Amino acid sequence: MENILEANVKQILKDKPYINDFFDAFGLDITKFDGSIREFIESLSEDTLEDLALTKELLYQSFSDFIAGMDDINEEMETVDELTIIGGQDKSGNPENIMFTIKKGEVVCIVGPTGSGKSRLLGDIEWVAQADTPTKRKILINGKTPDSKWRFSSEHKLVAQLSQNMNFVMDLTVKEFVTLHAESRLVENPEEKVKMIIDMANELAGEEFSPNAHVTSLSGGQSRSLMIADTAFLSKSPIVLIDEIENAGIDRRKALELLVREEKIVLMATHDPILALMGDKRLVIKNGGISKIIESSKEERKHLPELEKLDKKLLELRNRIRLGEMITEV
Repeated sequence: MENILEANVKQILKDKPYINDFFDAFGLDITKFDGSIREFIESLSEDTLEDLALTKELLYQSFSDFIAGMDDINEEMETVDELTIIGGQDKSGNPENIMFTIKKGEVVCIVGPTGSGKSRLLGDIEWVAQADTPTKRKILINGKTPDSKWRFSSEHKLVAQLSQNMNFVMDLTVKEFVTLHAESRLVENPEEKVKMIIDMANELAGEEFSPNAHVTSLSGGQSRSLMIADTAFLSKSPIVLIDEIENAGIDRRKALELLVREEKIVLMATHDPILALMGDKRLVIKNGGISKIIESSKEERKHLPELEKLDKKLLELRNRIRLGEMITEV
C-alpha cells in the first residue's frame, strides 16, 4: 500500500487505471496531478474535504480498502486440477462408501429422481463441505483440504451455477450486459472479448439474437446460451454446474465442448439420455446419497448417433410448430 501511495500518479495510472475511478467517484480529478498519490491527498484543502464529507484519514482508509478489494479481484485463482468427493451418508444415515475424483476437463452428470438429493450434492461442493453438512461429505481440492477462501471469498467462487430459469434484473442490452461483466473482470481488450462471447452464444442458441437486444427479451435458450458463453470466457470459477439444458433449445454438444475446452470441471444435472452419454461419468443419487457411479461405456455411446438423429428430428418438428406449419408427415 505504501508503494502505491508514494508512486507517481501518471505512472501508477498506467499500471492501475482503475485508481482514477476511485478518485473520480468523489469528483476529484487526479489525472493532471504531477506528484505522488500521497501528495495529491495531502494537497486537498479542508474546504474541499468538508464539501465531500471526508477527512484525510477517511480518504486514506477508503483508498486502502479499495486497493485491497481490487487486488483480490486481480489475484490469480489457484488452478483446480481435480476435485474429490469423500462420501458421507444418505438421508437414512447409511454410509456412501465412496471416494470419487473429478478431473479438469471432465463432464460428470448427476442423475436421480426429483427430491433425491442432487441439489444437496451441489451445495456440498459449493460450500466445500468438511463433514459439517447433513450429508457429512468432505470435499478435497487437488487432493488436499482446501483453503478457507473457497468458502468465504466472493472472488473465489468454486462453482458457477447455470440454473433452468435465467432471470435478468437489469434491462440492459446484451452488449451492455456482457461489457459490464468484462470490465468488472478488468480483462484486456474487453470489446474483443464481448464480441467473442456474443458470437459464441449465437452459435449455441437455436435462434440468433442481436447484441442490441435487451437481455430481458431473450428466450430461455438464448439467455442460457449467453450465460454459458459468458461463464466459459469470463468466469473464474473452475467448476460449472448446469441444471437441465435439454429443453433450452441450444446446441448441447457445442456447449459442453466449449466448457471443456476452457478447462472447466462440468457437473450437469440432467435426465437427457444424450447428455448422459456425452458425459464421462454419471453419479446416481438416491435417498440423498450417491448410490452408484457409472462410467459411460463404448457400448452405451454407440447409441448416440441414433439418439441425436431422433433429437434433430424432434427439434425440426418443434420449429415447424413454432412457425405455424402443419405436421403432415414425420
